[in-house]
Order: sequence, then C-alpha cells, then structure tokens
Amino acid sequence: MRLVRTTCIAAFALAAAGCANNPSSVLGGGNISYGDSKAVELITNEFGSTDLQMIAESMTRSLAQSGVLQGRPVIQVYDVKNKTSEYIDTREITTSIKTQLLKSGTARFASDNTDMQSQVDQLKLQNQSGLYKNSTIAKTGNMVAAKYRLEGSISSIVKRSSDYKDVFYKFSLQLVDVESGLAEWMDEKEIRKTTER
Repeated sequence: MRLVRTTCIAAFALAAAGCANNPSSVLGGGNISYGDSKAVELITNEFGSTDLQMIAESMTRSLAQSGVLQGRPVIQVYDVKNKTSEYIDTREITTSIKTQLLKSGTARFASDNTDMQSQVDQLKLQNQSGLYKNSTIAKTGNMVAAKYRLEGSISSIVKRSSDYKDVFYKFSLQLVDVESGLAEWMDEKEIRKTTER
C-alpha cells in the first residue's frame, strides 16, 4: 500500500512539474504559440516591432561609438515627436535605447521630461508629509542635472496606387549639450516597406 501511495505521489509530482514547465499545457484551446521576439515581422507595412528594434539598435550603436559619452554622462530623454499619420509608441523606442545604453555602462539617465513631476512629487511627499523617518528622507536639492538632452522625431511618406503601398519612415535623433545648446551627436535611420497587391 505504501509503495502504491509513493508511486501515485511521484506520478502526480511529475505531472505537475511537467505542467509548470510547459506553458502551452495551460493555455486552453486555440492556436497559440511563442514566437521569436527578434524574428522579422512583416504582417503589414505599418510601423512594427522589427522597425522599433532596428531603430533602437542602430541609434544605440551609433551613439555609443560616437565618443561623446565619455565618463557616463547624465542624459535627459525627451519624447520623440511622432510626425506620421499612424499611432507609434515612440516612448518604447527611447526606452529601448536607454536600456541598451544603461546595460552597456555608457550613460546614466535623469528623470525624463514626462516623469519629472513624479520625481518632484515623491521628494515633496518625503520632505513635507511628516510620514518618514528623517534619516531615510531623500533631501531636496541633490538631484543630478543632465549634461545632455536626447530628442528626436519620426516621420513618414506614404505612396499608394491600385497595385501597391509604399511607406518610407525616417527616424532622427540628436544629443544636445544642455549648457551650450550645441548638438554633439545626430543620426537617422530610414526604413522603406512596400506591399504589393
């Protein structure tokens, strides 16, 4: 009886482990599968994941190799202006660039222009609410100012005929010295996508 119980427990444990290691076994019905996140995506000729990855990798490599980022300077990132006729989450492009530069140890980043208010609110909460132990409070006046700001834009030209649709994307990015106002680095990436009917 003990052998049967031990065998049943072992079989159950193996089955449970198999389910835990195999995500497809808990997905239910349908044709769902994992794909390669780096695979070229050509479902439509609208801006997609492959375009985002190509732009982020190209800009990161260019900026890292430019020689401007000596001593891991602090950069503030501004939202990329979307001048196309379609919705593009441009923050995802700059987030990818920031992530790659941080991982490479090339640069540091201050709160960007959209997150600055959250930073200010947190400092006010810690310093003015009376809720926190004094020795743990982040003091005001110690934020590190950015040496550079990173800003850019993405635009597109769309051409259509009865037989095809051609979309040309141009992504431009520049690094500007905050004190002097001089552009210290600039690059662009162009992508063309054509669909034939």
